[in-house]
Amino acid sequence: MFPILLGMLPGIAVGASVLALLQPGWVKIATYTVILPLILVQAAGWRRPIQSTWLIGLPFGTALGVLYSVTTISGPPLAILFNNQGLVKNEFRAGLALVRVTESSVTAIVYYQLGLFIAESQSILLVFIPSVLVGVPLGAYLIRRLDAETFRRTCMSFDAWVVGFGLSRVLIELNLMESPWAYSALAVTILIDTYLLYIFFTIQRPASKRSQALSAPLADNPRPKRAA
Repeated sequence: MFPILLGMLPGIAVGASVLALLQPGWVKIATYTVILPLILVQAAGWRRPIQSTWLIGLPFGTALGVLYSVTTISGPPLAILFNNQGLVKNEFRAGLALVRVTESSVTAIVYYQLGLFIAESQSILLVFIPSVLVGVPLGAYLIRRLDAETFRRTCMSFDAWVVGFGLSRVLIELNLMESPWAYSALAVTILIDTYLLYIFFTIQRPASKRSQALSAPLADNPRPKRAA
């Protein structure tokens, strides 16, 4: 996480500085268009773990900082990276929490210095706080009953649906498509992800369980060495 956090700091500063010069809608549509196929590829089970964490972490953190400070989007790119690296459930949650706390805190400070907070922001905050106080313990309780692979796959589905919805909304916002036709992007995303979920729970997941069941006896009862 350290390379990502280190690269994020200048990224947030740059993104917040040019916020007034950029159209967030076009940044969002470019981001959604790039990461949606990556999420679906990850959901299909394709992974290529990266060994050089510093070589990737620094530029990834910088790009993430710019993206978050301009659009407040960071969850889907982080989920893609963590899923690709094969982080288990607790590592996934801890890494995501660490990055989120850092990026939101630093961005809030920069926004405050730039005078971007308005009265409406405070009223929204009062609505969010009770929801967070209820949602975080509930989510932590439910996640304990998911295994690592199912957790990663669930995260990919959640991000795919969120990005599909976001893409549909930004198409309407930029007047590129009219409602309800713009929601065809969300509908196609749901159809593809539903098919991938079917494959995961009917083919990939049972095959993984059988493989673990076969490897467990071998690990518990190693082959005895032959006498010389």
